[in-house]
Amino acid sequence: MAKSESSYKKKLTTALKLVLTGLALFLVFRKIDTDQLWQIVQTIHWFWLIPAILLFELSKVFTAFRLNIYFKNIDLHISERLNLKLYLIGMFYNLFLPGGIGGDGYKVYLLNKHYKTPVKPLVQAALLDRLGGLVAIVLLLLLLLLPVDLEFPFASDIPWELLIGVAAVLVLPVFWLIQKLLFKKFLASFWKANGWSLLGQLAQLVCAFFILRSLGITEHILAYQLVFLLSSIVAVLPLTIGGVGARELVFVYAHSYAGIDETTAVTFSLIFFLISAAVSLIGAAVKIDFDQVQSMDEN
Repeated sequence: MAKSESSYKKKLTTALKLVLTGLALFLVFRKIDTDQLWQIVQTIHWFWLIPAILLFELSKVFTAFRLNIYFKNIDLHISERLNLKLYLIGMFYNLFLPGGIGGDGYKVYLLNKHYKTPVKPLVQAALLDRLGGLVAIVLLLLLLLLPVDLEFPFASDIPWELLIGVAAVLVLPVFWLIQKLLFKKFLASFWKANGWSLLGQLAQLVCAFFILRSLGITEHILAYQLVFLLSSIVAVLPLTIGGVGARELVFVYAHSYAGIDETTAVTFSLIFFLISAAVSLIGAAVKIDFDQVQSMDEN
């Protein structure tokens, strides 16, 4: 009975995500000029997408390194090769099998099964990995707010630059306190892990730059990247399939404040998703022979 109920909840979750994804995309395409979108697609400079794909892949390598640092904190020592394979499999599960246990859950299952590492520290490592990525996005978002000329929808008696600067300074100390309280066993790797987080997110910003170049965008680059970071935060929320629709809605509603073209921004977001999906799809072909891996580790 419990298994049947769990299966029902997974199907319901998937159906709800599909509905929200469809609704979000419907709202996006109602807002933008689809004829202009098609014209932009026809003029894409495909050459620039090659380094964009490479930078996206590099960003995932960096974040995979971060996760393996957390594994070492709980005395789980696996090779970077195996770790990268697991990361690709996790990306595939997260994007293409959203109604199941998800990529993080599947990695926890595999590592618990084959290495007998307790579930609780594995879940903590996976959760901290997600939080570390979010912290890097928030920090870079705050730093980009300073040079970008934005039109805020509400006024403040305190200068915005001061508020943003204070918030940026506090991001890492606050995260350190959270980690000390909730993830103390991982604290020794705080700076190294967050260094990989920042490198991973910076690689994605460079990836975004090349996508913008493919669209012929040479102005307001930082504004596009700023909204891209904001959309990345929204896409983390498990509301739509792979963040599709949610990212695009952020670009649609933020364009007037950031001074960017909404149709171009939506095109950028869709290209980024396609790159992400293509890389994630590699995870479907990844095979791991744990018996062979463990035999090599023993030798």
